[in-house]
Amino acid sequence: MSHPTTLTWFAQHEFRLAWRDWLSMLTAGKPGRLRVIALAILALAAFMHFVAFSIVAKFAEIDPEPDRGTLVVITGCAVLAWSLMMSQAMESVTRAFYGRSDLDLILSSPVVARRVFAVRIATMATSTVLMAVLIAAPFINILAYRGGSQWLSAYGVVVAIGAIAAAMAVALTSALFRVIGPRRTRLAAQVVAAIVGAIFVIGLQVAAILSYGSMIPLTFLQSETVISLVPSINSLFWWPARAILGDHAALFWVCAIAAVLIAATVVIFSARFGEHALAAAGIGQGSTRQRRWVKSFRQLSSKSALRHKEWALLRRDPWLASQTLMQILYLLPPALMLWKAFGRNTDDLVLLVPVFVMAAGQLAGGLAWLAISGEDAPDLVSTAPIPARWIIRAKIEAVTGSVALIFSPFLLALAIASPRDAVVAAIGITIASVSATFIQLWFRTQAQRKHFRRRQTSSRVATFAEAFSSIAWAAAAGLAANGKWQAGIVVVIALGILVGARAVSPKR
Repeated sequence: MSHPTTLTWFAQHEFRLAWRDWLSMLTAGKPGRLRVIALAILALAAFMHFVAFSIVAKFAEIDPEPDRGTLVVITGCAVLAWSLMMSQAMESVTRAFYGRSDLDLILSSPVVARRVFAVRIATMATSTVLMAVLIAAPFINILAYRGGSQWLSAYGVVVAIGAIAAAMAVALTSALFRVIGPRRTRLAAQVVAAIVGAIFVIGLQVAAILSYGSMIPLTFLQSETVISLVPSINSLFWWPARAILGDHAALFWVCAIAAVLIAATVVIFSARFGEHALAAAGIGQGSTRQRRWVKSFRQLSSKSALRHKEWALLRRDPWLASQTLMQILYLLPPALMLWKAFGRNTDDLVLLVPVFVMAAGQLAGGLAWLAISGEDAPDLVSTAPIPARWIIRAKIEAVTGSVALIFSPFLLALAIASPRDAVVAAIGITIASVSATFIQLWFRTQAQRKHFRRRQTSSRVATFAEAFSSIAWAAAAGLAANGKWQAGIVVVIALGILVGARAVSPKR
């Protein structure tokens, strides 16, 4: 057994905490679910291999000397993976600054704090790498099965990309602390994480829309314009792509660069990590602002105060930005298609209707969980001298109002291009949002707002019901926008999902 002051002991402790956090997120603290979770993971792995087979199997047999077009596509996929890892790593670093409550214990213990924070940075990097490997594994396995064992070197590239993403996330978050301060960094880091995670795929979609009128990124990557602008085929720029294809020399240098970057990050930023965490822990609200809020609540009626409270809690939630901003960013390509469609044939705009409805249902589900299950003072609210229906109504109004505020500009643009599609989309967004909110009401369980990422563990039935409901309403809206009579059948299915969810919801 390692001594409590060694790096090995600290590493074991950090990985133990990470394992408990992951296990709690999957099982919601119920050990009896382990067998079900294990079977679900096996089923998901088999399903992902099937999906990977349908997507990448036809690309497995690539010439040993690929052309620039092939290298462009492989590099584009690698950059996309890096952006997603970078986003996840930045969120992990931000939570390490603001979410961990063991700072006083670390600083008061008879150990070198720098050693602890060095292990913590390494643990976050390892978690990012493991998650990336798990996601990429089905695709790499299928490529190796169909194209040969040289594709297995892609695992090394995934590890290297994950390490680079973690190193850059730590450096960027630390830079934000020094430039804008700890108070603004929590929100800024979440915004940057969401933008980094979505910017590459959105950028490719925007370029494809502007160039070819299509939202498929590969359309732009495979274009002659892009291929003519990229470096020559012998450039060092293609090392990651060549490493994925089995070039061992390129794989060695890619992994070596990643190892140097993550080691330098640990050495440089482990000393500053404690300073930033200490500054983040000292953030508080000023008394002047608190008195202003109290004064404004006293001047409101009971109903208005409830609405004001729900809006304020959603607006000030510290972790909501990173969870919802990416959903909003992915609406930008459809918005660009709307802008390009003005004055032209609008038959293709019906494709945007189910996109809006699906996004609205998912966003409403997350907001409803925060407003209903994430109530920080449920006893105080339930014992207030006001009818319970006022409380529920205020929460529903806050959720639907937030969704309406976000989607109104898109609906207005759609109304200018195609009024009929805008009406169908508005109806679908409203129904999908209300349905997701009611599902959260029926399956509400008391939880803490910081467990927003684990909301799906409170009830698997509610999670699947919310997802299937959003999909069904999106399909119904899409069919209705196309003038298909089958929309009525899908509406019945969507209503059946709601009725079934209500029937199996806990008795209250």
